[in-house]
Amino acid sequence: MLEIKNLETPLFGPVSLAVERGECVAIQGPSGSGKSLLLRAVVDLDPNEGEVRLDGNARERMAAHVWRTRVGLVPAESGWWSDRVGDHFDPDEEPRALLDAIGLPDALGWDVSRLSSGERHRLAIVRALAGRPLALLLDEPTATLDAAATRLVEAVLREECARGVAMIVVTHDQAQPERLSARRFAMERGRLEPWPDAVS
Repeated sequence: MLEIKNLETPLFGPVSLAVERGECVAIQGPSGSGKSLLLRAVVDLDPNEGEVRLDGNARERMAAHVWRTRVGLVPAESGWWSDRVGDHFDPDEEPRALLDAIGLPDALGWDVSRLSSGERHRLAIVRALAGRPLALLLDEPTATLDAAATRLVEAVLREECARGVAMIVVTHDQAQPERLSARRFAMERGRLEPWPDAVS
């Protein structure tokens, strides 16, 4: 389980949320409401206060690189630091099945410069999943994708949930939470609330 308790920065919060293993949570809301900042704070990329635990283990008790392997983040714009796609993957990881699943089976041998924005984003998702995280945070995972690529990525995300990954997805796609069978929340002005339809 990914547990977030009273997490806050000067720009959002406090936010408390628990995501079970194998569960997908979708967060929606207007631009600038703090959704992306929340994901960054969970992986401790920005100064923040509060508690974050994974399966009962406190974030501050782990080295940062260990935490960010177990709790993977795929930002809306991925970073690439080498010319070849394959250089961005750990040689001990075997991403071939994931590359096949997203429709880019030969991408490890490509130059990053030839990638479209959608290909970069699909490969960033594979890069995060290749490390076998226990939790995955995705910021607009299909915003740059066409319908066919979106279906491929969503199928991969459903499979990852089925194997027990706790997942948080920030999305402006109003239908995506339903396709991912996600529990839905709204974020506005830095506050996270249950989606209005879920409130009895």
